[in-house]
Amino acid sequence: MIHRTEKSLELYEILLERGYPERFCCEITCNLNTDWTAQRMIGYLSHYGKLPMEDVADEMLAILSDRERIM
Repeated sequence: MIHRTEKSLELYEILLERGYPERFCCEITCNLNTDWTAQRMIGYLSHYGKLPMEDVADEMLAILSDRERIM
């Protein structure tokens, strides 16, 4: 099982509350499993209502790319 931080769990709940499928929420938070990456996604989502799943997935990939570039 993937370890999830407090922020990652918060992101999971936000995604569920917005009506995304549980499996999708799990995939997003399994990839964004640090406070930094999860907070970035929470910030992104705070500017929008329910986005298409493709937009959320694209943002997840952008966040992961930023993290890789920084490291």
